[in-house]
Amino acid sequence: MKESVENPLQLKSVNHISLICSSLEKSMNFYQNLLGFFPIRRPGSFKFDGAWLFGYGIGIHLLQAENPEKVVKKSEINPKDNHISFQCESMGAVEKKLKEMEIDYVRAKVEEGGIQVDQLFFHDPDAFMIEICNCDSLPVIPLTAVAAVTSSSCSLVNLTNTIIPNTHQLAQ
Repeated sequence: MKESVENPLQLKSVNHISLICSSLEKSMNFYQNLLGFFPIRRPGSFKFDGAWLFGYGIGIHLLQAENPEKVVKKSEINPKDNHISFQCESMGAVEKKLKEMEIDYVRAKVEEGGIQVDQLFFHDPDAFMIEICNCDSLPVIPLTAVAAVTSSSCSLVNLTNTIIPNTHQLAQ
């Protein structure tokens, strides 16, 4: 295998993310009914409970926690926490669905050069952060291209991230 400077490991795409869950049933329901993933065959050689789901070109592997009561759940929705982000067609439709399902969320906006990106952040049943956004309106500009244009490359990627107070807080 010839090593490439731009892609030393010859990566092609994200394959899956694995999440430890306290309730396999609740997590499967969430990822199927809210996010639209569908269950796929999981190798029978595994000696632990879990499920594989697939959608949008990536897999989500749910792993049943051995001690569900010890799964740490965060209560605060913090957009700067670890998360996975999904691009959507309609932010309004996403927000409507989250309200219907009584899922707490936080809105945020990113603005750069007259372009505005809307974001919604919420937790899965085990408090893993999910982001839904319309991020495809923000161009992907490699820093090497920016460096050729300016000597201060960081100034062009200094995005303004504004967190908008949660307009949908429900008691859990």
